Amino acid sequence: MEKNVSKVRAHDAIVGVLYLISAGLTLYTSNLNFVWIAVAVGGLQLISPMTKFCPVYFILNKLMPNTDPIQNGK
Repeated sequence: MEKNVSKVRAHDAIVGVLYLISAGLTLYTSNLNFVWIAVAVGGLQLISPMTKFCPVYFILNKLMPNTDPIQNGK
């Protein structure tokens, strides 16, 4: 069970870093196109409960095989 908690925390950290990178690049460069990174991540988060697929969990499931698969499309 603790291994699954670490996978969920890793997912949250990766997604959070992507949001921060998007905001940071937008503010640093004044290029609003970097906001699309946050929009894409948010869109994936919105549809993942319905599709049961998350690219971050897909990668984490491969990197952490000794844990229960999370949102692996089943």
